[in-house]
Amino acid sequence: MLVAPARVPATRRLAATLYGYAFLTDLVLLYPLYVLLFADTGLSVGQISSLFVLWAAAGILLEVPSGVWADAVSRRLLLCLAPLLAAAGFALWVLLPSYPAFAVGFLLWGAGGALRSGALEALVFTELERLGATDRYARLIGRTRTAEVLGAVGSGVLAGPVFALGGYLAVGAASVATCLLAAAVAARFPEHRPPPAAAPPGVGPGGPLPNAALDAPGANVGPGEKPGDDEPGWLDSLRLGLAEVRADRRVRAAVLLVAAVTAIWGGLDEYTGLLAADTGTAEAGVPLLLLLVWAGMTVGGLLAPLGERLTHRGYAGLLVFAATATAAGALLRHPAGFLLLAAAFAAFQLATVLADVRLQARIAGSARATVTSLAGMATDLTVVAFYGGYGLLAGAVGNPAAFAVAVLPYLLVALWLLTGRA
Repeated sequence: MLVAPARVPATRRLAATLYGYAFLTDLVLLYPLYVLLFADTGLSVGQISSLFVLWAAAGILLEVPSGVWADAVSRRLLLCLAPLLAAAGFALWVLLPSYPAFAVGFLLWGAGGALRSGALEALVFTELERLGATDRYARLIGRTRTAEVLGAVGSGVLAGPVFALGGYLAVGAASVATCLLAAAVAARFPEHRPPPAAAPPGVGPGGPLPNAALDAPGANVGPGEKPGDDEPGWLDSLRLGLAEVRADRRVRAAVLLVAAVTAIWGGLDEYTGLLAADTGTAEAGVPLLLLLVWAGMTVGGLLAPLGERLTHRGYAGLLVFAATATAAGALLRHPAGFLLLAAAFAAFQLATVLADVRLQARIAGSARATVTSLAGMATDLTVVAFYGGYGLLAGAVGNPAAFAVAVLPYLLVALWLLTGRA
């Protein structure tokens, strides 16, 4: 689909705002150092693990309510609030370092992530739909994932020098500053809300929608404006989102696909440092091996426009390749195996973007953020279960074998795709 010349600047502005927001959201200098901060404060490994559980629990509990809130109130508002909550948590960590402060900080950080999840994808797709440019969604989201990775890489590069200059206080101040900048950038997002009754045929908060409701005018909201009074309420948005997932098998399959594709490799990413250490690489060389993985993820995001051409069979083949390369790279037990791991994570990143593209393309109703958040909650629940299972498996057989076993479910997902039910 061609975009009218007059609409090209609007698309470019949306893209620039999106990339800047994604980069700043992950440019948090505390990322590489917060575990050290906890340990230096005197926390045990068990206490640190309990903080991670609080973090995950906050995201899971707030994922769907925040998506419903985004549909009912304002997606842009939630994107502004998300980094502010994280900033408050980071400030607590460095000003009042203690277990209670760390716990509250993780709750705030988890809440911020939940506010952002669902709202971002819904806002971007809705704006592109208004501009007649939904074919650009994969490109924008793929580059957004790349911007996030680059932000994380930037935090790793800058954290050491800033820490050397001013310790945890300086690193915390820099983290708060980038969060505040992210909130300022989020305020530049355009927001034009869809008609409140724009649900699939026959689906509405109270049952079938009358014909008149299908023609109800939507509220167009630009920067600085508030949504109109005809927007659905919180409960209506929740009902619309749940009704769409129940009524449309294709949407339900897309929600499950997002969780199935994203959760396992997203969980494995947390253990790549341990896998690198198991290759016999010195501690100083571990970050270089992780840089290979991050480079692969960057490439995967940029390949999204090409990935859209994949058929069901091609997408299934992408998952099989990613799983095979992960297992082979891990079982090699050599630094060279991280070249295979980088290729695998590039494929996984691409597959994740394409799963999101498929979901957004199938959502027909106005509760887009709600449905997207349902996919996010399913992903978070799967990741939490994965962490528990991986811990037991790695303790029994070691990290290389655990990596190889962990990716076996992707073969089942590929088979599911080949049946055409996804």
